[in-house]
Amino acid sequence: MDLRNGSRTPSSGPLSGLRRTWNFFRATPCATLLAVQMLGVLLYPALEDQTGRAGGLGRAVLSVFALLVLFLAVLAVRRTPALTWISAVLGIPLIVLTITESFQPDNDTISLWSSMLHAVFYFYTAYGLVRYMFNDDKVTTDELFATGAAFTVLAWGFAYLYNAVQIIWPVSFTAYLHPDAPRTWFELLFLSFTTLTSTGLSDVVPIESQARSAVMIEQVLGLMYVAFIVARLVGLQIRAVKRR
Repeated sequence: MDLRNGSRTPSSGPLSGLRRTWNFFRATPCATLLAVQMLGVLLYPALEDQTGRAGGLGRAVLSVFALLVLFLAVLAVRRTPALTWISAVLGIPLIVLTITESFQPDNDTISLWSSMLHAVFYFYTAYGLVRYMFNDDKVTTDELFATGAAFTVLAWGFAYLYNAVQIIWPVSFTAYLHPDAPRTWFELLFLSFTTLTSTGLSDVVPIESQARSAVMIEQVLGLMYVAFIVARLVGLQIRAVKRR
């Protein structure tokens, strides 16, 4: 409050709060990417129908959401030492495939190419975020959010990889409910998160050799992520505190 004229200063009020929030997320795209992906985890079940798949409206909403995540992922990679043009080259056909898949969800060829390119895109984004965290010996706020963002991006990538696996090798995964049916993408995302975190809580089980190989690779990467990346950031943060 300005005591001279009783008016609010630019640094107070709801608009300034929104401005600070906007500036924070603009300065930390990794935080934005992480927040949007966590929102997707909550959003997807609300859009599923009784069969566990997204209906017409749900597919349209999810398509828009997927495009938003792709855009945020490209922005996040732009802040990393990784090559932005690779993200753009991968992102442009993904936009086309994402829109096409929303209109032809039962076309296995489109779904296969979409899943494979999504997996490559998210793996490359995770690589870029890891390089970003290892680029210097300082731990910034955005790098801390990059730790979570890279983890979720990796989980997303393996979910798409699992979807490609079950298209090429049908019934690669089974579950307690409808064991012979193809697993929904959200089920595969759940499997990916439980595998990457080594919690082992998923009711989705790989039963074909190719699926088991993919799951084993994710298990190893999950252990390496904690051992190398998280441990390094914690060590750098402790060292920075001791220097103060």
